[in-house]
Formats: sequence, C-alpha cells, structure tokens
Amino acid sequence: MEIIPLILLMLVCCALLFGYPVAFTLSGISILFALICIPFGIFDPAIFKSIPLRIFGIMNNVTLLAVPLFIFMGTVLERSGIASKMLENMALAFKNIRGGLSISIILVGALLAASTGIVGATVVTMGLMSLPVLIQQGYKKDFSAGLVASTGTLGQIIPPSIALVLLGDVMSNAYQRAQNNMGIFSQKTVTVGDLFVGAIVPGILICLGYLFYTLYQNSKNADIQFDPNAQSASSMMF
Repeated sequence: MEIIPLILLMLVCCALLFGYPVAFTLSGISILFALICIPFGIFDPAIFKSIPLRIFGIMNNVTLLAVPLFIFMGTVLERSGIASKMLENMALAFKNIRGGLSISIILVGALLAASTGIVGATVVTMGLMSLPVLIQQGYKKDFSAGLVASTGTLGQIIPPSIALVLLGDVMSNAYQRAQNNMGIFSQKTVTVGDLFVGAIVPGILICLGYLFYTLYQNSKNADIQFDPNAQSASSMMF
C-alpha cells in the first residue's frame, strides 16, 4: 500500500514532463488514478461526494484570495516594464563597481520577490532582461544562469510570498487538528502573518549570502566590466 502514493507521484511527474498544464494534471491524474484503484478496493468511491464541498471550502477561504492577486501584481510589473527599468537604473547605480550588474540583479530580484511573491514571473523577467547582458559583459554562462535562477527563488522566502500563504493555511488547519486530538479546547492558531515575520531574517540572510558569493566570484574574474553600450542595447529591447 505504501507504493501507491509513489506511483501516483511518478504519473504526475510524467504528465508534467509531457507538457500538460499543472492544474489539469494534478486534478486529472488524481481522478483517473482513483477510478483505477476503486475495483481493487484501494480507494473508497464515497470520497468523490466530498469533492464539491472541498472546492467550495477553498473558494470561501479568504487567505487563499492573496494567491491570484499576487500573480496579477507580478504580471503588471512584467508587462508595464517597471521591473526592466528598475534593473537598468540599479545597474547604472553600481556601474563603478566590478560586477555591479550581478549585484543589481540580486537587489532587484529581492525587490521583485517582496512585491510579487511568485517565482515564475521573477525568473522569466530577470532572465529575459539580464541573462543576455550578463553573458555579453563577460560573465560565465553557468554563473549567469545560476544567478538568475537563484535570485528568482527568493520569492519563496521573502515575505509576502505565495508559498508562505499556502503553507500558512495548511499549518493552521493541521495545528488546530493536533490541538483537538490533544483535548485542548482554547486553541491557538498559526497565521500567515506569523510565517511572514519568521521569514524576514532568513530572507535577508539569503540575500546577503548571494551578495557575498557574487562579490567573491567577481573578484576572481577580472574580465567583467560595465559596458554602457550593452546596457543601452538591452534597454531598447523593453
């Protein structure tokens, strides 16, 4: 029985690798897998009756309302060109420092993470804007790709974050259920605000770690110089 969840996970990963949308993959594979397991007595078909109640409960969850709003805010920053202008101005501010463009990418990525809370929009935006310029100015391809990817993941930890919003809802329900099992009737709860407060210091430490590592790499590479023409050429793309 323990291998059943592993098989379901493998099917979901295979469907995602074939390029199917995440929403339809998670729901479709789960329903198909449940239908296959019903004849073998592994899955109880009565659970299907609770699906509408579960969906209605999620739609009434006020906390999860922040998820589509975060995505909308990230799309606005990407489409309006604010993120690209922020990166260009930040690169100009650090132009007299060796590796100033890489430093500006980390700072702008942290600001985008704090303003959007999502990873996909940050990685795509930073990759389109900065990756060609990084390679053109002498940065190594592996360092450039790793810098953009790692900076984009700051949206997972720097509050406000979609991951923390979803985790806060799950942890709140699990904590209340655990208190019920322990017979505690004056229950306490874990709010999303508590997770935001707890993630501030780790987020700052991660940004500082990225900055120190970038300064160390830039000090070893003497070929990195700021090229105003390359920067202006990249700004014409947006």
